[in-house]
Amino acid sequence: MKKTKNMVTTALLAASLAGLAAAQICALADDTNSAAKPEPKLKPYPLKTCVVSGEKLGEMGEPYVYKYKDREIKFCCKDCLKDFNKNPAKYIKKIEAEEAKAKK
Repeated sequence: MKKTKNMVTTALLAASLAGLAAAQICALADDTNSAAKPEPKLKPYPLKTCVVSGEKLGEMGEPYVYKYKDREIKFCCKDCLKDFNKNPAKYIKKIEAEEAKAKK
């Protein structure tokens, strides 16, 4: 009985170590792939307020930063992301209008 118990324990330990080794190999492969592909430069967020709520950024803690296509979007909180995702075109239009005003 003791011998069987030891064999089972050894087999479980070996399987766990094999799983950890596989995870390490996958993590190294991911690091290699991400290093080969530089992250594209995002258009910076031009507003000092949340595009969804209109709240001043930073009043509710650190703004929530979100990458949408080729631009960075900042929200006053993560909850505003849900509203943004319902109609992103509406909010992008607002941001672009503010960018156009700033250029004038």
